[in-house]
Amino acid sequence: MPELDATLAAELTALESAQRYRRRRTVGSRVPGSARVRVDGRDALGFCSNDYLGLSDHPLVTEAFIAAARRWGVGSGSSHLVSGHCEEHHALEEELAQFVGRPRALLFSTGYMANLAAGAALLSRGDRVLEDRLNHASLLDAGLASGADFARYPHGDVTELQRRLAVVQPGQTLVATDGVFSMDGDIAPLRELARLCAAHDAWLFVDDAHGFGVLGATGRGSVEDAGLGLHDVPVLMCTLGKAVGTFGAFVAGSESLIESLIQHGRTYIYTTALPPAIAGATRAALGVMQEEAWRRERVLQHVQRFRAAALDAGLRLMPSQTPIQPIVFGSESAALEASRALLEAGLWVPAIRPPTVPAGSSRLRITFTASHSDTDVERLIDALRTLPRTEPAA
Repeated sequence: MPELDATLAAELTALESAQRYRRRRTVGSRVPGSARVRVDGRDALGFCSNDYLGLSDHPLVTEAFIAAARRWGVGSGSSHLVSGHCEEHHALEEELAQFVGRPRALLFSTGYMANLAAGAALLSRGDRVLEDRLNHASLLDAGLASGADFARYPHGDVTELQRRLAVVQPGQTLVATDGVFSMDGDIAPLRELARLCAAHDAWLFVDDAHGFGVLGATGRGSVEDAGLGLHDVPVLMCTLGKAVGTFGAFVAGSESLIESLIQHGRTYIYTTALPPAIAGATRAALGVMQEEAWRRERVLQHVQRFRAAALDAGLRLMPSQTPIQPIVFGSESAALEASRALLEAGLWVPAIRPPTVPAGSSRLRITFTASHSDTDVERLIDALRTLPRTEPAA
């Protein structure tokens, strides 16, 4: 045991020296309906939540959670295939499938589990998976764990992907991509990817964790925004803990896809089902998403307003039109110092460093929600103007 501790301590010291040591902050309270929080004992405006539509504390959502908890209790008690699949889960799956326009949907406890299950169900040795270099870790891990030949193509590089797809290999080919990239905020070129997959008999798998609920004419996500459907994108994964404001994830697709996930998805078969109360709250949130479209419009208005003012102030922004607005500082120390200065000013914007992002691209990851006010956005811009100028993005 001492040898283990000595080895781990040395690794932790190295992380600290490289300014890549991660520290958790503790949220003490939140003001419902706003972005105001108490973090590590101080009041601040949060610009780091993925609760894009501000639904996590919506009265109808919390009331639905309480009502479902009173009916079903606070835990499901078992996996879906034993005794944990209740009417609340089933109704939510049907409503999610209808919302995204697909025959069926399957609930998972997390997006990570959903991606791992899809990779295992769709791929095996002898197959091939090609992934965008900036995909989320869960999508990359799903490809690696599948046993298929795994390769990454440069971020958003359709020409390079076409070159790789033109190399004929035995077995099935899966192309996997984020719909919206979680650290850069840009949108995948889904129309071009769908065209290439159709031309080369490959399947397209889109992880739309950060697009679902925000993008598209009706909030159905990046696939809707690109004008694509089930034939173009046969495998769609969306999370529920971001724009929907609750917890969990789902995969939507054909009858055969969902049945295959039920039969072969180890992270579905061998884990306890989501609490029914979460499913009840999610059903309510899905209804609010559709009835209160102003939430989606508001957050995107914040993005436009921020970008116009930030560019006018000389801040270097990345090409994102989504609620994720990174400002790259380059070095870990510069990003950490910027984050510290903002927190001193009452604004909570964490620094994101390698290995989450590539070396030399440490950044502030700013996110906007419908819970922010115009005054909140102006306050952030004023504070950003006081920071040292950022280093050019690589």
